[in-house]
Amino acid sequence: MSDGVSDDDKSKIGRRNFLTTAALSAAAAAVGSAAGASAAEAQTINCAPVAGSVAWKQPGNNTHMLALNSGTPTNKGAVTIEYFGHCAFKLTSPSGLTMMFDPWRNDPSGAWGLWFPKEFPRTVVDICLSTHTHFDHDAIDRVDATSVLDRMIGTWSFADVKITAVPDKHSTDAPGWYKWINAVKEFGADPYPPNNPGHLDMVSFVVETGGMRILIWGDNRHNPPEEVWKQWGKIDVLTLPVDGSQHILSYQQGNAIVDRLKPKVVIPTHYLAEGTSVTLSTLQTADEWVKSQKSKKTLTAPKLTLDSSEMASMDREFLYFGNQASHG
Repeated sequence: MSDGVSDDDKSKIGRRNFLTTAALSAAAAAVGSAAGASAAEAQTINCAPVAGSVAWKQPGNNTHMLALNSGTPTNKGAVTIEYFGHCAFKLTSPSGLTMMFDPWRNDPSGAWGLWFPKEFPRTVVDICLSTHTHFDHDAIDRVDATSVLDRMIGTWSFADVKITAVPDKHSTDAPGWYKWINAVKEFGADPYPPNNPGHLDMVSFVVETGGMRILIWGDNRHNPPEEVWKQWGKIDVLTLPVDGSQHILSYQQGNAIVDRLKPKVVIPTHYLAEGTSVTLSTLQTADEWVKSQKSKKTLTAPKLTLDSSEMASMDREFLYFGNQASHG
């Protein structure tokens, strides 16, 4: 089945917007056909760009980072983790450097339906990072950040933070009942490495600060090459996308990852949460998975403070935010 977009147009569109444009083209063609419009006329609906930088509209400036740049870095002190729902976290280092990971939005094409009942809250941070280009991870336009490290690969360091960005691939197993991976095939793409489209490229982030190593998993596959495991190394805090629908990882896959990395703390992500996501997302809560764990705690606030010395005795402690999320 043709997606209605020429190969030349696809190269101009770019990988971030291809699926969005393809979905809009299909929808526009269907609507245009019903209204008596030609396919060419229907496709012109897609000409406007669907995303772009809005940094020029930000009201703030880099004064905070200038102050951090002139300070003396320290590796001591607590790290604050604030949960914004789904896979979005705001981390604050001991020196005060703030980082937002994977802010979410609804799919602008409408092809994947309504996942979030409202927009991601406008948030001010020093650094904004996105693991991959899927709509539920890349609302970087909603974050007022001095720097945006969108799918960065390699190492970045500033003040008391070092970030190692490890490239790999998105999960494609779709272990749950909802076989979302089939939608990629229906658009004529091969979702499996090494031929996957760019939107199934992944970057996970290892954040070193406050004497701990935090792994932002994103939607990475459960079985990456050995080199990826080596680059992750020792992990103290692990975020992992496991929910009752097993949309990204199954319970078994999640447990195997936890058993291999043996983090002190595990934080579930990518699950249905009242006030953040809705049933149309097809996600479920992470309650069942968390309850099956040996050591767990459901948090009563969207903010968590971790100190490396206090974590020393922890072993795979599940800290579950549940419905607790910052909404601005």
